[in-house]
Formats: sequence, C-alpha cells, structure tokens
Amino acid sequence: MKLLLINPNISDSVSELIRSEAQRSASPGTEIEVLTAPFGVAYIETRFESLLGAYATAQLAAEHHRRFDAIVVAAFGDPGLTALREALPMPVTGLTEAALASAHLLGQRFSIIAISQRIQAWYREVVDSYGFGSRLASIRALDRPLASIGAVQDEHAQALKVLAERAVDEDGADVIVLAGAPLAGLARSLKGQLPAPVVDGVSSAVRHAETLVALQAGKAQRGSFAPPPQKPNRGLPPAIEALLRRQ
Repeated sequence: MKLLLINPNISDSVSELIRSEAQRSASPGTEIEVLTAPFGVAYIETRFESLLGAYATAQLAAEHHRRFDAIVVAAFGDPGLTALREALPMPVTGLTEAALASAHLLGQRFSIIAISQRIQAWYREVVDSYGFGSRLASIRALDRPLASIGAVQDEHAQALKVLAERAVDEDGADVIVLAGAPLAGLARSLKGQLPAPVVDGVSSAVRHAETLVALQAGKAQRGSFAPPPQKPNRGLPPAIEALLRRQ
C-alpha cells in the first residue's frame, strides 16, 4: 500500500514532522511519501490561506496521484479535501476528518488544542461541516508568537499540555484532539500524561487511509462526489487539466 501525504503549507520542517509520525503510525509494508506545497504560506490560519493551500494540494495531487492508493491532506482544516474526493479516483482523507472520526470512537465530547487564536473560527466551521459541531466541547489555543512553526511542540509543549488539561477539567472534554501538522507526534510524547485520550491527526489519517484502501468501497460515479463534469477550461496546469479530462 502506498500513501501520499500532501502538506498544503510551504514549511519543510513541518513536512518532516508529518513524515516521521506517518512512518511510525503506518502498518508494516505501507509506504509513505510526503510532498510540500510549492507555493502558499508557512502555516494556514485563515479561510483565504486555506484556499491557497487547497489549490497547491490539488496541483500536487493531480501530478502524483497515479502512484498511490490513497491521498491524505496533511493539514488541520483539510484544505480542499471534499473537492479532491470528487476528482480523484482513490480514497482521500485529511487530518481533521480522520482525527474527528477517531475522537468519535473514544468519547462523546472532544476539545481541539490549536496553535493560534486566529485559527479558531475557521476550525469551528470545519468541525460543523463534518457534522461534529454538537460534540465540540471547546477550542483552546496558544496566545503567543511562534518563533518557528516546525518547533512549536518543542517550544510550547508545557503550555499545550496545560490547555489540554483545562479542556478536560473546565470544558468537559472526553477526548483531546491536537490540531495541526506542527503538532504531529505530540500525542505520542504526551501518552499517559493527560487525563483523557489524545488523538493525533497524522496517525489517525494514516490509519483511516489504510482502512479505506482495504475496504475497496469504490469511487462514486453518481451523486455529489461523482467526478466533475467535463467542460471547456483555460489556463489550468496540465496535470489538473488532465485530471478533469479523467486521463
């Protein structure tokens, strides 16, 4: 089995965190490849930045998908995930979708621990779009400058742990979701140190992607996730144009 994880941000240091956690989480024999967005921002906090990340992800997916059994959008918020599910012939999942699916199996209410205050509104919208809004106990986030996006969990591990503890004790969370690729692997580091189950998006996405491949459920040919209809287009990268032609 071959899985492609696409980092919609331009941060190579974050891609390394993604790769490390994905390889630790994958089943024996599963091959992991991680690609970094060729354009965009260092990390996504806003709806507009998500739009940029979604297009970068679409471009990489169109160029490389034929070599893989499943695709993972490796950023919390899952930029472009549902659109890619229309266009690609293989299963697609993302860090948020997979983490919420894992949390759903571990408890009733969950809290998200995030790396910035600005990110919260967009995260709430994403959670609502997946139908989990009523189970969201809280979103708690760091409120301090980030010197290096690739070193967030090293520099702020104690603050993130305190936020998670407060989410359990004050917000009633049954499960903690550590949000974002910059926190990939932190759940493994905090194992046994928090009073509730802790979910990591990267490990969840890898395991759920493996399950989707194994289920062999097939690709939608009708309905809202059928491939986009063919129509005239202009100015698209060749790989995206070919994908729309279903070649």
